[in-house]
Amino acid sequence: MTGISPTDSVMAIRNAILQKNAALRDIAQTGPTTGAGATGGVQDGAKPGAFTEALNSALQTVSGLQNQAGEAAAAFERGETTDIAGVMLAKQQASVSFEATLQVRNKLLSAYKDIMSMPV
Repeated sequence: MTGISPTDSVMAIRNAILQKNAALRDIAQTGPTTGAGATGGVQDGAKPGAFTEALNSALQTVSGLQNQAGEAAAAFERGETTDIAGVMLAKQQASVSFEATLQVRNKLLSAYKDIMSMPV
């Protein structure tokens, strides 16, 4: 095991989502400033690809959890393990992380639609 439990991974994803949500809320409230902010540049010293990297990392984590759950279920079906509670826990963690990712995607699409429908 890598030393990080799947629950810690899910909580890390949740915390990252909450931080990004707060950052997006702050940007939406303050609006773009002059200069680089008005043309889509980077504000507040953030790295240009930080959000993309965080989102990509979260998606890879979700994929990893789903793969682990699939492997645990397959091992149980083959009779290699008898820990049904561990298998069910892995499947639930994968499900919860997928649902959280799906909700983030829905919020991002909603925000994009709202921005695109704003009059210029």
